This record gives sequence, C-alpha cells and structure tokens, in this order.
Amino acid sequence: MTDQKQIVEDRTAEDSHALDGRVLAARYRIGSLIGRGGMATVYRGYDETLGRHVAIKILKRDLASDSAFRTRFRLEAQAASRMANQAIVRVYDAGEDVTADVNQDRPIPFIVMELVQGVLLKDVIARGPVPAADAARYVDGILEALEYSHRAAVVHRDIKPGNVMITSAGQVKVMDFGIARAVSDTSSTVAETTSILGTAAYFAPEQAKGEVVDHRADVYSTGIVLYELLTGRPPFRGDSPVAVAYQHVSETPATPSHVNETAPAAFDPVVLRALAKEPSQRFPDAAAFREALDAASDGKAPSKRALGALTTELYGPDPRRAAETARSLRQLSTDNTMTRTQSGPPVAWIWAGVALITVLVASVLFWVIRTDPLNEVPANSRIVPDVAGVSLERATADLADEDLGVTLDSEASETVTEGNVIRTDPAAGETVAPDTEVTVVVSEGPKVSVVPALVSTDEAAARTAIEGAGLVIGKITPMNDPELAAGSVISAQIDGRDVAEGDEVPQGATVDLVVASGRVTIVDYTDRATVDLAESELVALKLTVTITEDATCPSVGSPIVHSQSAVGDVPVHSTITLTHCTGE
Repeated sequence: MTDQKQIVEDRTAEDSHALDGRVLAARYRIGSLIGRGGMATVYRGYDETLGRHVAIKILKRDLASDSAFRTRFRLEAQAASRMANQAIVRVYDAGEDVTADVNQDRPIPFIVMELVQGVLLKDVIARGPVPAADAARYVDGILEALEYSHRAAVVHRDIKPGNVMITSAGQVKVMDFGIARAVSDTSSTVAETTSILGTAAYFAPEQAKGEVVDHRADVYSTGIVLYELLTGRPPFRGDSPVAVAYQHVSETPATPSHVNETAPAAFDPVVLRALAKEPSQRFPDAAAFREALDAASDGKAPSKRALGALTTELYGPDPRRAAETARSLRQLSTDNTMTRTQSGPPVAWIWAGVALITVLVASVLFWVIRTDPLNEVPANSRIVPDVAGVSLERATADLADEDLGVTLDSEASETVTEGNVIRTDPAAGETVAPDTEVTVVVSEGPKVSVVPALVSTDEAAARTAIEGAGLVIGKITPMNDPELAAGSVISAQIDGRDVAEGDEVPQGATVDLVVASGRVTIVDYTDRATVDLAESELVALKLTVTITEDATCPSVGSPIVHSQSAVGDVPVHSTITLTHCTGE
C-alpha cells in the first residue's frame, strides 16, 4: 500500500511539473501549484485573453480517463458558471485539453475559476473552536450562497470546511458548486464516494443511505459545519467512513454546549434542528436556517426541558427505521472494517438489569392503579394527543395509536415550519370516542409571492406589477445607462439581494428598483484631450459627435479640444459638438 501511494504521489508531482507553464485551450497559462484535493489539483493561472489572474482546477488523471465523468464534470461546471453571487466562487469557464502520453493522447479536463486570496475554513477550525459570533458569520455566508444556489435549482451536495474560503477581508466564499453533484452521480456507495471526497463526516443521512437528496441535504451539512465551528470537531467520528455514516443515520449528537462549555447554549436548538435525521424536520430552506441563526446570536439559552423535548422530537426511537438503516449500511460495505469500540456487558448484569426494570414497572403499575381511579380514561374514550409542531408523519402515527382518524387541512404560518402541524380539531387534551376523525392543520410555511417580470419594463409598469403581486414598492434608485431610456428598470432587489422573475419571496416584501436615469455623464475635455480621444469616449457612451474648426485661435499640432457644447449629465443619444483650433 505504501509503494502504491508513493507511485500516485510521484505521478502527481510529475504531472504538476509537466503542466507548469502550459497553456490550456490556447488561452489559460498554468502557473504555480496552489493545492491538491481528492479529485483535482488547483493551480494559479493567467487568462491571456482577458488579462486577469485565475485559478485553474485540473481533474486528476485516474478520473480524467472516464469519459462519462469528464462529460458530467464539464456540464456541471458550466451550470455553476451561471451563478453570480458574492458568497460563491465564480466559475468562468470549463474545457478540455490533451497531452501526449505513451502512444495515445491523454485528456486534461479543467475548470477556470475566480482566484480568491484567503484561508480555507478547515484551516480556521484546525486551530480550535471559534467564537460564536464568528461561527454565526461564517455559516451565514455559507447559507447566503446556498439560498442563491437553491433558487437556481443547484444542490451543492458537498458542503464542508474544505470547500469554504474566508478572504482577507473576512468574506465567505463557497467553492465547487456542481462538482460534488458530478461525484455523487458516478459513485454508488459510501466507500466509493469517500475515495473521491475524502470524508463522510458531512454526509446527510439520506446521502449515506444512497437515497435521492434535495436542498435539505445542504442544510444538514451546514449544520455539521456550524457544530464543528462551535466545538472544534464534527459531531460524529469513527474508524471508517461506513462507521461515521452509521452514526449519521442512527445516533443522537451531543449538543455543542455539552462538548464545549464556552459555546452558547442558544445555538443548541439551531444545530439540533439542522441535524434532524428526517429532512422534513430540518429547516425547510437556507433562509429559515439564517433566520434561526440570527435569533440565536442574540437570544437566550433554552431550558433543559425544552431542549429535551426537541431532542425527543427529532431523534426519538424508531426501531423499524433503525433496523432498515442498519441493513442499508451493511449493504454499502462488503468488508468488516468496522471495529467494535466497546465489549458487551456480562450476562449476569443483563439479567440483573431485566429484573430491576421488571420490579420498577410493577411498582409504577401498582401506584397508578391505587391512585385516584376517577382520573382514568374510560375504555370507550380517547384523549387527543398534543401533536402541534411535529411532522405530519409523526402526528398521523400518534393519532393512529389512539385509534383516531386523520382529516388533513392546511394554512400558511409565519411561525410553524412547513410540513409540521399547527393545531388539531378537536384540540389536544380533549376526550373523544374511538375512530373520531381529527382535523390536522398542517403549515404551508409563510405566505409567498412570485416576483413578476420587472427588468426592462418601464417604472410605471413595474410599480403596477409589484403591487399586483402583493409586494411593496421600496426605493427607486436612478442609474446612468447609455443604452436605456429614462425610467427603464435595470434591476430589482429585496433586502439587498437581486431577485428575478419567478422567484418566490415573502408576501409583502419590499422591492427596491434601480431604473435608468435617461442620462449619461461626460467629462470636460477642453484643453485636456485630443479630438480623437474625446470623440471615441463620447461615441462609446452612445452619443453623436460633431467636430467643428475655429480659425480664430492658433493650431497647436495635434487637434486638441478647444471647447465642447456640454459637460456633466446630458440626455442619452445627445449630440455633442467639439471644437478645435485651426488658425495660424
């Protein structure tokens, strides 16, 4: 194994040396090595066409030999390149070059990205737990990137500290959008996937079980990152990826404040909610996670009783599901790499425990029978259980245990997570007959509005469309644009973030507009620039230029602007007259 590892390292070093100075696609010059990952090597590079420094990620040789993987790698990178957000490392381009290799050409798939100066979040965590305020700020940046990508229907699937950079200015940048998706689509087991990703510590339970995942898997992985920032270690650790995956789907995590006493207890319920085993019990989206994180940053710590209730709700025992999970995970690994971490108790202890439990149960039953029999529920009656705040699946099961039927209803709610129960009718605690139909009102989440078409419309039409969509008109900011007529909408924003047609936003949100002013600004070229320079810059602003001669003033060689007809803001497509001297 050591010799094989050495061969791989030697080949990687050899490839790095061979690629130094090479120009890919007749455009991107490869520079010094930045770092290596499980699936690619990253170099500093230079875009010779646009004259800018970039980062170039090159797929490793063993993965590049798979044509299906190369195609997926390129398509996903192209999809990621369409995302433009300050919290996401931009992908500029993707392509494939070739190099000669032992009687055949070897493909070199590459991705060209924004070059970010900073430090990886995993290096920050390596120094130990970070202050809660910094942890909240880092995770908020990750969630901002996810909120944007999820609106674009892109699921990251590999959120971890190694894919997050902190710039020198403290800004969060998330990397590798779409690339993790390419890995998951070509890897069928945890063992195979971790050979590329390097760790299963950030998998959502549904990823570990090989099930279909959606944006809530990113919510889970971000919860792991928040946990690690607060405690300095992930919640689940083991001797192998399969061992860690088993913990993700079957074990309850210790709260961050229990692992690290300096971690504020106010963050405990946020982390537990993000790490719920069932996707329906997590935060429904990145926006809801950000809101809870903001509240925890200046909120009080929950009581032990409230925290215990939340833990029971999210991680309550379910033998059937635990058995299914164990069976699924055993199928993911064909070897016996998991080592037993604790020997079983002696048989005598087991029987002693059974006897003790039997005595305790008998004592409790005797006490219940002897205390106030008038409080017992008649055999022909049932008490409606309290299912408010739990998932519909669990509420249905609890009501079925009481021999009660379920009739569904739904309504919007600002406080109850989408898919969870708001209330029941009859209400919790009421006595009813068996087989009574209980109406369960399920939350649809906050009321939302769909952003109408705004960009390129005029301001009056945009105002009408905003009001018609149940939204509120906010600031109107004029902006000079040589291409657009006055009043034409350039962009729309909500809470400082750009929104596009079709985006779902909270009902009643305030929409700010940036509209064209119908004017452009020109500088004074008098006695400062040649006529040719002034004319070229004015034409670039879509202005019409007229040049006249003045024989009353002496010529000075190259035609210098002697006067111009207007300075400052002028209407778009205006005519500007430039005069230069031609006299003796």
